Amino acid sequence: MSDVRLSQIVAELGGELLGSGELRISRIGPLEGADSSTLSFLAHARYQSQLQSTAAGCVIVAPAFREAAAARGAAIVTPDPYLYFARLTQWWAARTRAARPAGRHPTAVVSEQACIGQAVRIEAHAVVEEGAVLGDGVVIGAHCFVGAGVVIGRGTRLAPRVTLMPGTRLGERCVLHSGVVIGADGFGFAPNEGRWEKIEQLGGVSIGNDVEIGANSCVDRGALDDTVIEDGVKLDNLVQIAHNVHIGAHTAMAGCVGVAGSARIGRHCTVGGGAGILGHLTIADHVHISSMSLVTRSLLQPGLYSGVFPIDENAAWEKNAATLRQLHRLRERVRALEKKTTP
Repeated sequence: MSDVRLSQIVAELGGELLGSGELRISRIGPLEGADSSTLSFLAHARYQSQLQSTAAGCVIVAPAFREAAAARGAAIVTPDPYLYFARLTQWWAARTRAARPAGRHPTAVVSEQACIGQAVRIEAHAVVEEGAVLGDGVVIGAHCFVGAGVVIGRGTRLAPRVTLMPGTRLGERCVLHSGVVIGADGFGFAPNEGRWEKIEQLGGVSIGNDVEIGANSCVDRGALDDTVIEDGVKLDNLVQIAHNVHIGAHTAMAGCVGVAGSARIGRHCTVGGGAGILGHLTIADHVHISSMSLVTRSLLQPGLYSGVFPIDENAAWEKNAATLRQLHRLRERVRALEKKTTP
């Protein structure tokens, strides 16, 4: 696709078009550095100053910025510009990325006992073992490993070099990026006279529909029961989910988050990059954890939590942090008062 008319975009995605629908768009880009063929978006008021300076041909804005956007040129007005932008990228990608044909590369190794659905693509040097079930439209990238008995729901895509160990079940329309390992052994060892005795991990991994897992992330199999990731969960790159963790639907975790064994995390939670959650804790629905925080106790009420000394409700943590920064000055003042009052 070389370019597209604004009227076509609005016809597909909705929104109120201000200006000429004949304007042709050839790229989606940020406000800064845009040109007359660029479609940009204003998602936050803090970037409002860029609205007048940008050369973008059209800007997606909220109703509050209707007049300012119309004064500079074409605009698409929508209640949630960021959501509109997300759907625009999906529509754009579907038009610009050529669909790769179904089929099996001659170097792929696929067991005769595997069940392969319709329109499945299996790329070079992939391995699909006996008893595996691949739903319609599944894509198995080059050098992937799909272990015995693994079940993959329809429309799920594995990027190159994904490993699914036996006992893994993936739902529909999932996306797993390169380097993901699902179903490796959980970290289970019993101490024995100064040595460690391995605890065999006998559970599996159950992953729901519409889950996306970033590059080089790992989800360990359960020790006895399954590790569970519910529908719509989004994991960034380099995330570690230990054995028997349960993550509720539509929770999202940014890069380098680590979750220790048997933690139970609710639905619609967010966990910032580099945060850690200790094992056997319970996190309620709608809990939001700031980046680099360490969760050392269960969080049973919704809210925003931050910190490592220890984690607390965000407002309380910020007050304590501000006080901590003044601790040296307060100490000197106390010393001075003690000198004045000492006989």
